[in-house]
Amino acid sequence: MKNAFEIAIFNSENNKPLTWFLKQKDRLSALHPDMSDTMFNMKILRKIGGELEHAIKRRFVEPCSTEDYINPMEDIIIRTTI
Repeated sequence: MKNAFEIAIFNSENNKPLTWFLKQKDRLSALHPDMSDTMFNMKILRKIGGELEHAIKRRFVEPCSTEDYINPMEDIIIRTTI
């Protein structure tokens, strides 16, 4: 499970944001059941990396829900070439 999370990198051509994000959250939840939602979301966001991570971070104010991460992620992918 840990290895699956570590090697999972988001690719907008091969992954749907909702499916990918929730799968990573499930993996982290299995590894760290006591981790807060904010920590889950931040660790997953770091797996996205680059310009897309930066663009998503610019769209919300902490603390926020998983939905607050996924919605801008989907929006950015649809509207830009990041």
